[in-house]
Amino acid sequence: MALKLRRTVLTGIGLLTPLGLGTAATWEAVQAGKSGVRPIQAFDPQHLPVRIAGEVRGFDAKAFIDKENRKQIKVMARGIQLAVAAAQLALDDGKVDKTKLDPTRFGVEFGSGLLATELKDLATAASLCCRPPNWHVDLEKWGSEGLEQIEPLWMLKYLPNFLASHISILHNAQGPNNSITESGVSSLLALGEAHRILRRSQADFMLVGGAESKLNVLSFTRNCLFSPLSKRNEAPEKASRPFDKGRDGLVIAEGAGVVVAEDLEHANQRGARIHGEIIGFGSAFDLGHDGQGVARAIRAALGQANLPPEAVGHVNAEGLSTPNADRAEAQGLREVFGNRPVPVFAAKSYFGNIGAGCGVAELALSLLALEAGTLPPTLNYEEPDAACPVAVKREPEAVGNPCFLKVGFNEMGQCAAVLVRRWEGR
Repeated sequence: MALKLRRTVLTGIGLLTPLGLGTAATWEAVQAGKSGVRPIQAFDPQHLPVRIAGEVRGFDAKAFIDKENRKQIKVMARGIQLAVAAAQLALDDGKVDKTKLDPTRFGVEFGSGLLATELKDLATAASLCCRPPNWHVDLEKWGSEGLEQIEPLWMLKYLPNFLASHISILHNAQGPNNSITESGVSSLLALGEAHRILRRSQADFMLVGGAESKLNVLSFTRNCLFSPLSKRNEAPEKASRPFDKGRDGLVIAEGAGVVVAEDLEHANQRGARIHGEIIGFGSAFDLGHDGQGVARAIRAALGQANLPPEAVGHVNAEGLSTPNADRAEAQGLREVFGNRPVPVFAAKSYFGNIGAGCGVAELALSLLALEAGTLPPTLNYEEPDAACPVAVKREPEAVGNPCFLKVGFNEMGQCAAVLVRRWEGR
């Protein structure tokens, strides 16, 4: 007898972004056309070639964690803190009574990136073991003197699976648990895996998302050296410009996006408000970085939903704002949608690249747009690029079609696509 697949609905949203602390603050800023890209305050960047980023200002993890659990904060890197806080916001938005959940059917799937060590955790030890003029590491001195200067639990702050681990511990989630570490597409892949778990009846209720922060000296310096960053230091709000002809690179940002994903019947039984339903998911690998992997992921999502491309009302794009990535994505979209001018929205124009958290955080904005009935414009799209034949919108547009497609990919070629439909009561 064939297994009857269940339906996955989204019943809670938690956002912490450079636009604001919380989903409401973030959405209000988007509606007002504000940018969250500003001069860096987290550290002094004056000697770096890039001095702008999307920073979550005013964040204090203690405001989101019960007093009896706050001691855990000392072993949480900032990215973990953001994830834990956004998970609590998603539960609050979903009006979840955890005492009524079966903990063995409560799962957690999270996307995570590289959690960079804070300079203060290793600086003293490193300075003891490195000497000019060559600054080579004296391993004997490192073993005899350096290690004594490092906190015994320092590594626990930076393990990528600890986003999911801390959230599971705090909320007694004993069901399926996994961490996806595929940089910018991590949380979208985590959402796809959660969707599969729920459809196969391996869980009833899941917290799904991702978070990342690269706003510390070590991580940001590395990105200045090796990542294609925008250098619009004098006009930070204009720096992230997906698909625009004048784009000159991506903008590093931090933040978190979390959703409550659950089985439809489970959601109905607890009287949950439903934001939308996942009706298709696909993934692929873009070997040539030419958009073909993006196209295959989209077709897989459409195939699972048994829908044609014409059913998609708008595309929530990766929109990285680099010349090559945007060109490849546009070609992938063109491969699927042809000459049809399906509206394209690029959320990174508002706050930059949140990394492992961007997929779910950006998807959430399309959910909110469906509820509001208006798709926001993409910021800084001033001059179309002939190499990017996509219909990026410069003005707000009424949303009539209830379906949207969220696309994501990373620099290595992993691609994901999630097809979501506005909930209309059936």
